[in-house]
Amino acid sequence: MTETVLLVGGGGREHAIARALADDCALYACASNRNPGIRRLADGFETVSETDPEGIVAFATAVDADLAVIGPESALEAGVADALDEAGVYAFGPREAEARLETDKAYQRRFMTDADVPGCPDFEVFDDMAAACAYIDEYDGDLAVKPAGLTGGKGVKVIGDQVTAEEAKAYLQEADYDRVVLEERLVGEEFTIQAFVADGEFRATPAVQDHKRAYEGDEGPNTGGMGSYSDTGPSLPFMEPGDYEAALGVLDAVVDALPAYKGVLYGQFMLTAEGPKVVEFNARFGDPEAMNTLPVLETPFIDVLVAARDGDPLPELTFSGEATVCKYAVPVGYPTDPDSGARIAVDEERAGDALLYYASVDEREDGLYTTTSRSFAVVGRGDSIAAA
Repeated sequence: MTETVLLVGGGGREHAIARALADDCALYACASNRNPGIRRLADGFETVSETDPEGIVAFATAVDADLAVIGPESALEAGVADALDEAGVYAFGPREAEARLETDKAYQRRFMTDADVPGCPDFEVFDDMAAACAYIDEYDGDLAVKPAGLTGGKGVKVIGDQVTAEEAKAYLQEADYDRVVLEERLVGEEFTIQAFVADGEFRATPAVQDHKRAYEGDEGPNTGGMGSYSDTGPSLPFMEPGDYEAALGVLDAVVDALPAYKGVLYGQFMLTAEGPKVVEFNARFGDPEAMNTLPVLETPFIDVLVAARDGDPLPELTFSGEATVCKYAVPVGYPTDPDSGARIAVDEERAGDALLYYASVDEREDGLYTTTSRSFAVVGRGDSIAAA
């Protein structure tokens, strides 16, 4: 029987999900923007806000969807998984309560502490910005300043790297955040592991390293991710034997402590001198990391979704053994003042052997337009990172 799958979201991550699913199911998609890559792969496309649970459920019901995959964190925070589950459409994505692992950084750190999840840095939570500034003055060392809520990967300021202590305090005083988390600055190499989770078990994918800083030489502000790479095996060149397994131990502890969790669990780690520490968790595929992972996944992604829905053991994952390199193209001025609404043309033939993924663009009758985020990505594959 052919499954009917609804995909929620219209970015590069969702284009990668669509490409991983389109040959194996009847695929329908909805998003606030018309992504031409997703539209071509889907049997139907509806323009619906990712934060409109009722509208998404109505479309899922209209196409008689059996399953849904939720791409963006905004949809998870809005309770889209809850609404779909309650309407009888299995959503591969955590419900709003479990998605707080990403959507509320204060909850994330307190959860780690309460559940004895390893790799948690020192932290304090503040709803009084004057008290937060005083903590910066008193703390012996550098701190990462994190708004507790979602900021699209752009809200974190790291003292000693991006800003001075005085600039961090000015940032807190000028912003209108309700709560912030101040935590010890983790120093080392970052990497990410994404896992498929259902019914208290998980299957992990290869590690990816994402590069978040804009501009050449990493001199700009944080973004949602300018590019990323993976190697031919599960680990990365800078990781020592046992580092990947140590990170899996952290994910295992999270899954044990959240038995109702389903969907993708994304662990972002800093490989410190003491081993992997947790920078953050996300409750969905990374963007761009999905574009490194899904093209080399040989196990049909639909098999993962069906097993999760049916309560069967998740399939063991196999990968092609290729390295990947992803590079984003972004609007002029991104991320601070992006040139939104600019008409662009993409010559798909020039991608050559690379995979082209459309992201935050809007297809209109007269052409393709930028939005406020990253426009498209290309992903190379090869038998080494250099070849990719």
